[in-house]
Parts: sequence; C-alpha cells; structure tokens
Amino acid sequence: MISTHADWSDFVVAPQWLQAHLEDAKVVVVDCRFALSDPQQGQTQYLSSHIPGAYYLDLQQDLSAPVQTHGGRHPLPDPQPLAIKLAQMGINSDTLVVGYDDSQFAFAARLWWLLRYFGHQWVAVLDGGFAAYQGAGYTVTSVVPEPRPGIFTAVPQVDQVVDIQAVQTRKTQTGTVLVDSRDQERYLGNHDPIDPVAGHIPGAVNYPWQAVTNAQGHILSQPELQAHYADLVPASEIMVYCGSGVTACVNLLGFAIAGIQGGKLYAGSWSDWCSYPLDRNMEAQIQFPSGRGLA
Repeated sequence: MISTHADWSDFVVAPQWLQAHLEDAKVVVVDCRFALSDPQQGQTQYLSSHIPGAYYLDLQQDLSAPVQTHGGRHPLPDPQPLAIKLAQMGINSDTLVVGYDDSQFAFAARLWWLLRYFGHQWVAVLDGGFAAYQGAGYTVTSVVPEPRPGIFTAVPQVDQVVDIQAVQTRKTQTGTVLVDSRDQERYLGNHDPIDPVAGHIPGAVNYPWQAVTNAQGHILSQPELQAHYADLVPASEIMVYCGSGVTACVNLLGFAIAGIQGGKLYAGSWSDWCSYPLDRNMEAQIQFPSGRGLA
C-alpha cells in the first residue's frame, strides 16, 4: 500500500504491488511508452501488449502542446483537453495514478510531474517499467479498456515551472542552481542529435537523468539519491532543464524521493533556449557539481 508519509514509496510502486492492486477502483494505470525516433512506436507497443487495464497517453499528442517558434519541442499541454482524457480514465481526486514506460522513467516521469503540476498528488511511477512487470511473470494483454467515469480538475501550480526570462534573471542569484539533465556529451556541446545548437546554458551543472536509475531501470534508493544530490541540498531554488522539458522530470522525481525541495521545471528547456539568438549559448567554463568530472 502507498504510504501517507513522504518517503520514496509515495512516488514509486513495485510490479508486485501493482499486480496486486489492478482491480482496485482507486488505482489507474497509464502506459507512457514512446520513442523520439519513431513517434508511433509507443502506441503500437501498447496496442500489442500492455499491463491489464492500462490506458495510453502519447508524449506528443497528450502530454505536450503543439510546437511553436519558441517554447521548446514539447511545450506543456493545454490543461483542459488533458483533464478530459484523465477524467475518462476514471481519475478522481483520490485516485492513485501509476505511470510506466520502458525508458528509465523518461516519459512516465513527465506524466508524474504533469499530474502534480496540475494539483494531483496521488501519482507514482512503476519501478523497472514494463520490462520489470513482464519479467516478474505477470500477465499482459492487448485489450484496450473502456472509458470510466471520473472527475479531474486541473489547477496548474505555476510556482513549479519557470520560463526563459526567469532562468535568465535568476540563474546567477545566490541560492539558485541551474541543473542540466541531459547526458554529458550533449551538456559539453560535443554533439547534439536533436537540437540545432550544441552546448548548455551558462552556469548550469550537469546531473544526467539516467543516473536516477540503475541499468535495469530501477530507481536508486533514497540514501543513494540523497548522496547523489548532496551538493544541491543548500540551494533554495533548483531550476531543472533537459532538451525539451521531458527527461528533466526524472531528476525532479529523484529530488522528491531524496526529499529535496525547491525543484522547478524550465519547461522549454534547451530547445527553447537555443531558439533565441546564439549569444545566449556561449559558455567558456564547463561546470560540474563538486567532486564530479569527466569520468
């Protein structure tokens, strides 16, 4: 059972727990599988095989708004259309929503963060994702569940998100830390396979999102995450970004488990930043958290 106190089990459930609660009317499962290289792949996988009773939400169609000139590759979605879809899954104010993917929480964490941003606190991710559920020997299905009655009211928590102006203004202020969640090669500007400009926002430190899990996609323990983020504890505000505001949510999930406060999402992220004049992208000094380097 999900505990009611703020420890890591409030945010992550094990496959065994989920399998035992699939018939619980107050538990709704959401498949978030997606591939940037093949936007149809996730839904194709879902239609072929998914956890029984799970609904599907697409990163680009459901969990993001249409792309504009600025605002990044995956802008935050319009609350109302998504709220309608969530209500049709049977989600009410006391429903526990469990999201899963097969990408180390890359997309499930986006759902996790969005629901909390919209004011819904009862949300978790499936530890190890779909692979762990299958690996445990549990039954999967291709049956798409029927809509269920629910009431979901989206109330955006605007203090949980920052835009480019806030990043520019506050990133050098005392007590504020800017975290780049992309892999080290993209942070260093050695290459960027997605965005037109390589590099990072001046002053950002690098905490790759993949470090929140082990190689099998299982979340690190609370003590491990607390040690991982130890240098961030003194900060009063942590602005987090990635390429487009999606995988940064994995770090925000890690913060929540570690008990770190002050995390905010720069929703447009690097794809928004580099859509403006290039002089913003110049960085002479590569910065890492203390005790971490190129190894």
